Amino acid sequence: MRRFGQIIQVKPDHIEDYERIHAAVWPEVLETIRACNMRNYTIFRHGTLLFAYFEYIGNDFAADQKMMAADPKTQEWWKYTDPMQEPVEERADGEWWANMKVVFHTD
Repeated sequence: MRRFGQIIQVKPDHIEDYERIHAAVWPEVLETIRACNMRNYTIFRHGTLLFAYFEYIGNDFAADQKMMAADPKTQEWWKYTDPMQEPVEERADGEWWANMKVVFHTD
């Protein structure tokens, strides 16, 4: 199992809408997250900073991410969420949510 932490900004004028739609995520989107081997998916907000945490239990993260990106309902969901977000400058090429480095963990 791999742990992921990711960050992105939410645009200040979209905070309420972002939280409202995430209070009722579409079941098909949740099913795709699970089918793509992601567990314990959580998004936190501090001001305009969003922090996502999830645990990946699969064997091919890139393939699972491609499967997620190809899902029509997830694509529709992203049409709502992406305009509300603003990637951080310190992200790698091709990243929307910036992956974070693990510096400490204990069970």
